[in-house]
Amino acid sequence: MKLLVLGGTAWLGHEIARHAVERGHDVTCAARGRSGAVPGGASFVDIDRDDREGLWRVAGGRWDAVVDVSLQPGQVRRAVRDLRNARYYLFISSGSAYADQGPAGQDEDAPLLPPLDADIMDTMEAYGPAKVACEQAVVEAFGPARSMIARAGLIGGPGDGSGRTGYWPLRFAHPSDPSGAVLIPEGPDLPTQVIDVRDLAAWVVTCCQEQRGGVYNAMGESRSFADHLAAARRVARHEGPLVTADAQWLHARGVGEWAGPRSLPLWLSDPDCQGMNARSNKRALDAGLVLRPLEETLEAALEWEEAQGPDRPRRAGLTRDEERELLAALSG
Repeated sequence: MKLLVLGGTAWLGHEIARHAVERGHDVTCAARGRSGAVPGGASFVDIDRDDREGLWRVAGGRWDAVVDVSLQPGQVRRAVRDLRNARYYLFISSGSAYADQGPAGQDEDAPLLPPLDADIMDTMEAYGPAKVACEQAVVEAFGPARSMIARAGLIGGPGDGSGRTGYWPLRFAHPSDPSGAVLIPEGPDLPTQVIDVRDLAAWVVTCCQEQRGGVYNAMGESRSFADHLAAARRVARHEGPLVTADAQWLHARGVGEWAGPRSLPLWLSDPDCQGMNARSNKRALDAGLVLRPLEETLEAALEWEEAQGPDRPRRAGLTRDEERELLAALSG
C-alpha cells in the first residue's frame, strides 16, 4: 500500500506511520517537520498546509490511502481538492463533534454540532464544529464508500503530551506527601474512556488496508473512575492512603476538571459532559478494533512520563506543592 500521512511527525500521526512501515507499506509523511522526525523507513516531504498551494509536492501521487489528522477545515478542504486522485481517505475526527455530551451509550448516529463555516479554528470552543466541517469536506469529496471517519475519544499511553493519562500513574508512583497519600476527587462511578494511541494507530492502518468506509467511534472501553484509579495504582504499586474531596470543596479552591493546570485529570463531575466518556464503541470493535488492557496503557504512560522527568512542568494535573497544600487543608 502506498500511504500518505498528512503529518507523521507528531504523536498520533507518527504512530500511524510507524505501524504502517512495520507492516511493509510505502509510507510518505507530509508535514512541516517541526514536531520531530518521521519514523525510520518513512519518506518525508516538507509541506505547509496553511499555504493554499502547500500540497503541490504530493498532489500528483497515486496514493492508495491518505490519513489526515487536521483540525483546520481549510486545510482539509484544500487536501481533498488536491488529493482527489487518491483511492481512499481516512480522517481522524473527535467525539467532540457530537452535539450532546451528556447521555451515556450514544453511537455514531447521534446528532452532530453545526459545522464551522470558517476555514480556521481560532479558539478551542470551535474545536467540535471544526471537526464536523472537516468530516463533511472528506465525505463530500470522496463519498462514504471511499472515506472513513474515525471519531476518537481520549487518546492515551506513551507520548501523551497532554499529561492526562500519565498523571495518575505518575502521582501514585511518586506521591507528593511523605505519607504516600494521594488526593482524588469524589465520584467513583463517574465514567472514563481511554484508547491507547498504539491500538488506534494499528486499527487505522488496518482500515486503510481494507479501504473500510463509514463512521466509527474509535474509543476505548468505558470504565468507572474508581476502576481507572485502581488500575493506575496497580501499575504504580501504590499502597498509600487515598484522600477524597468533593467537587464543591475542590472547585472552591480552584481545582479544575479533566485537563489543564491545577486540575485532577479525567475527572468530570458535570452530568452534561459525562457521556463523552461513555460512548458506544461497538461498531469499531465489530470492524476489528482491538483494545489492550487499561493497565498496559497506563504502564506505558508511566514509563514515558518517568523518561521525560517526573518533576518537569506539566500540562495537566496538580503540582506536588499544590497537592500537598490541599492535603494539608483537608487534614487541618
